[in-house]
Amino acid sequence: MINYEFRPETFFDGTGPNAMVAKLLYPESQWGEEISIYVNVTDGNYCFEAIDFYGNDIKLNPETVKKIPTLQELIFLIETMDVNPETAQGNVELTLSGIPEAESAFYPDLERYFTEKRKHYGLR
Repeated sequence: MINYEFRPETFFDGTGPNAMVAKLLYPESQWGEEISIYVNVTDGNYCFEAIDFYGNDIKLNPETVKKIPTLQELIFLIETMDVNPETAQGNVELTLSGIPEAESAFYPDLERYFTEKRKHYGLR
């Protein structure tokens, strides 16, 4: 059973000012697109940023939180990612409409959640 209330104790191990929270792979996209979600701390808040190959300005909801999000909150952040269609590069809007394969060193059930969702919709 997936623990949607799981919240990691920290994102940081002292090796740098930011950490990759999740890596998302969209295998059905033309080029097998990847989006990485990073976090850093600014003024005591956790600030998230999503980065893809094209340098799109990917909007996250929320971008900043006061405490580390639960798995459920991270899933919401991933599933509501959006871009401005006027500035989007590389057909990212279509990519974001897909269901990613996901991995995270901090959220062990993230991969399972998206694997089960992909299977539900007939994706490998």
